[in-house]
Amino acid sequence: MKELLISLASGLVENPDQVVVTVDEANDEGVIVYHLHVAEQDMGRVIGKQGRIANAIRVVMRAAASRNNQNISVEID
Repeated sequence: MKELLISLASGLVENPDQVVVTVDEANDEGVIVYHLHVAEQDMGRVIGKQGRIANAIRVVMRAAASRNNQNISVEID
């Protein structure tokens, strides 16, 4: 899952070497939180107009996680 998020974000940004993903342990509800960190100048590319790209990233990640019977959340930091 982490590799999928890195590949999605790296395709969007100008500085793919600065894409970092950290993963938190599952919380009480069993939700695993993925934190996406990108360069400051690439934040707009990852978020998109009105958050559409960020929402699309979250949808793809949730779909992939559901295939593995996982419950995840993606936060863009």
